[in-house]
Amino acid sequence: MDTRRIEDLASKLAGALPPGLRSLRGELEENFRAMLRANLEKWDLVSRERFDIQAELLARTQKKLAALEKRIKALEQREAAHQGKPPA
Repeated sequence: MDTRRIEDLASKLAGALPPGLRSLRGELEENFRAMLRANLEKWDLVSRERFDIQAELLARTQKKLAALEKRIKALEQREAAHQGKPPA
């Protein structure tokens, strides 16, 4: 999660404080920010854009793998036919 989003989220959390705690807003907002940063860094998150790129790459790789498996099977059947063996 980028720094701007953390700042926005910390600000929203501080803005949602009950009226009695508004005098502590600055301090609590800083605590929210620190807590968000510390916990989000542990999660090893990726951006949606990066995830989508990797998902597309995986889909293309799976398609290529399926095509290669099909070609190998056809070659094995052709080889077995030339050798007079039943196909596997």
